[in-house]
Amino acid sequence: RRRPGIQGLQHRAAEKVHKEALGREAEQNHLQHLKEQLTTFKNSLEHFATKHRDAIRQDPDFRSKFHKMCAHVGVDPLASNKGLWSVLGLGDFYYELGVQVVEICMATREMNGGLIELKELVSRVQRRRGSAVSAVSEDDILCAIEKLKALGPDYGLEKIGRRKLVRSVPQEVNRDQNTLLELAEGAGWVTIPQIEKALAWHGDRISAVLTELLKSQLAMVDEGAAD
Repeated sequence: RRRPGIQGLQHRAAEKVHKEALGREAEQNHLQHLKEQLTTFKNSLEHFATKHRDAIRQDPDFRSKFHKMCAHVGVDPLASNKGLWSVLGLGDFYYELGVQVVEICMATREMNGGLIELKELVSRVQRRRGSAVSAVSEDDILCAIEKLKALGPDYGLEKIGRRKLVRSVPQEVNRDQNTLLELAEGAGWVTIPQIEKALAWHGDRISAVLTELLKSQLAMVDEGAAD
């Protein structure tokens, strides 16, 4: 079999460079097309927001769907109060909601240790706001909590079993703590023998998890009734 000569090698190299150039050009054209589509969609979204401003502000379900539309194209109507998005007033709405969430979480922390049911929080916020203003949804509360993360890691959403709880203490609930809280969820309490039997954990592990839960006030020791 004859080996390729210099001209053959140069021809193959030139073909490779040409194909790579075509590939880059096609990729650039595709990206430019996507950018144009995205710009068109954002403009349409802003027009939609202006047209349906009142519905977005007053209807929590409509507002939730609007946020999902924004998320699909990477638009955050809460990121700035400048430009067209300021017409909606959503930034001020969610920052005000965030203040109310903080106030309620602080007021109930002694009762719940810094974990409050999301549904209960929505109900308390709604009562505080009164019936004269638009209703708020769970999605609204979660948006407000997302904005609170800029102040630190204290606030977040925790899922324990089927329950959704808002955390207002610095420490996140880890997997072991979540498992133990879920075990205690049914009766509202749990004993060390029950933990050993249900989870097959050794004493040191149980002690470490309980210590952290007690430290963060997510659990308490029931000493029983006095004699």
